[in-house]
Amino acid sequence: MTEPRLKAGIWVSMALRMGDRAGCPGMVLRKGDADAGGILVVLHGRAGIVVLSQARSAGGEPAWLRATGSDPVDQAAADAYVARQTRFDPDLWVLEFETPDLNPPFEVRMI
Repeated sequence: MTEPRLKAGIWVSMALRMGDRAGCPGMVLRKGDADAGGILVVLHGRAGIVVLSQARSAGGEPAWLRATGSDPVDQAAADAYVARQTRFDPDLWVLEFETPDLNPPFEVRMI
């Protein structure tokens, strides 16, 4: 039996509210499918930019990974990654947050 999934549009609203409450303003850069779209999160911090992508852990639980690698990247590299992914998946959401420490303002399980 598969676990129930939260609709992407609802998750996006939750993440933006959590960002506001944490003092990390966020915005939707690209609106995807409200029901089942994937989500990329772009984090802007003092050290650079990190792009997070949805994934699944080895046990099948929802998780996130640093899609642009372990080290922060510059704006051009982040933009190139997002552009490649949106060409591949037209239903993709792209969110952006200002977060000084490059930690997402919502609860995540990183892999």
